[in-house]
Amino acid sequence: MEKRIDINEIQPQAYKAMYALEGYLATTELSKTQKELIKIRASQINGCAFCIDMHTKDALKHGETTQRIFLLNAWREADLFTEEEKVILAMTEEITLIHNQGLSAETYKKATEFFNENNIAQIIMAIVTINAWNRIAISTEMKPAK
Repeated sequence: MEKRIDINEIQPQAYKAMYALEGYLATTELSKTQKELIKIRASQINGCAFCIDMHTKDALKHGETTQRIFLLNAWREADLFTEEEKVILAMTEEITLIHNQGLSAETYKKATEFFNENNIAQIIMAIVTINAWNRIAISTEMKPAK
């Protein structure tokens, strides 16, 4: 496999901007669990092995269970996720797969039942950020640590 560019090395300002988004996300009201569910699910959809590896490990460190991680791909059929988490996961899928329809009116309405406008904005930004990281990692062929 060819060696690809290291954007952090050749364009550190770009990574600095991405890290600023991460810094913003650290200040939000979203729980560590909510953020890791978003990161893992979007990374699964995008097929980003680097990010799946990183965020499943982070989720475990923050107390997530292996069973919930194993079943995340089938969250609709699993009874292990709260209604709030299911809304977040639906938002994650719809925003990640924006070419299908984007965030549907139905999912957005459901989100307003559980979250205020600030929380919804924070969820959207968390989804947008991990999708950007996925695209960087996949485009540059970043590999999980062995």
